[in-house]
Amino acid sequence: MKKLWYVAAGITLLGSTVAAHADFPNKPITLVVPFAAGGPTDKIARDLAEALRKPLGGTTVVVENASGAGGTIGAAKVARANPDGYTLLVHHIGMATAPSLYRKLSFKVPDDFETLGLINEAPSVIIGRPGVPANTFAELRQWINASGGKVNLANAGLGSASHLCGLMLQSTLKASMTTVPYKGTGPAMNDLLGGQVDIMCEQATNAVPQIEGKRVKVFGVTSLQRLSLPALKDTPTLDEAGLTGFNVQIWHGLYAPKGTPPEAIATLNTALRTALKDPAFIKRQESLGVTIVTDERLEPAQHRKFLEGEKTRWAKVFKDAGEYAD
Repeated sequence: MKKLWYVAAGITLLGSTVAAHADFPNKPITLVVPFAAGGPTDKIARDLAEALRKPLGGTTVVVENASGAGGTIGAAKVARANPDGYTLLVHHIGMATAPSLYRKLSFKVPDDFETLGLINEAPSVIIGRPGVPANTFAELRQWINASGGKVNLANAGLGSASHLCGLMLQSTLKASMTTVPYKGTGPAMNDLLGGQVDIMCEQATNAVPQIEGKRVKVFGVTSLQRLSLPALKDTPTLDEAGLTGFNVQIWHGLYAPKGTPPEAIATLNTALRTALKDPAFIKRQESLGVTIVTDERLEPAQHRKFLEGEKTRWAKVFKDAGEYAD
């Protein structure tokens, strides 16, 4: 009888667990953004939160900023959260680079997360101060090679889009530059505009206003295709300019804590796919020069495979640059 009681209890518990997710979601969902409000990832998350409401049956989706330590504080918060599908993470390429940049992480990538699908990809542009003695990427490359490492390359700090893109640029060019890190894109851009630093590799979404105002020179786009934005439609890709295959894009993905029930994962993935087709969401992303993901990386398993590949790819870049944290 005792054994039968345990079996019955197990069946009851299983039944209650299934029932608990049969009506998922039945309360607000939180999207954790591991960066400060107002930044590119925060903007994307807020647009996504709005687009997710309808496919989730009108469920409230709120954005919570948990910034610090290059995005690792927010990621750790989600990794430790109750795996019930109500606490999610919107993170960029930093999910793949953090294991190489930080000696000690309180979470493992991708082991401590469920991948729910990629959201978008955002290319960067190579920009320079107005006084840079070059007008094309070929001329810029020649100037860098002749400088003996004296060209100043700004970035927005460890793990930022500009840091990652700058590393890849140096690695591909096999050229030495003087890296100048800042505490954010704003200070880095201000010094570029003021002529204190020479060049910067920055997300197109952040650089377009300066390009439109002709306050910086633009030398190339880091995606394999040109951008349709009016300010950049005539700007060649670095691949066209001679860096064959050069492709650095800051992608964003959606994550849940490891152990989130399959039923919740399926619901969230379906909602994400629907949200990415929302006309208002598409319009906002396109206005920023961002490309919405429509390929197999929308599948959780393919998202995970892509994440693991990016983790390996960037580990090599950091190791070659002497910035690997082991």
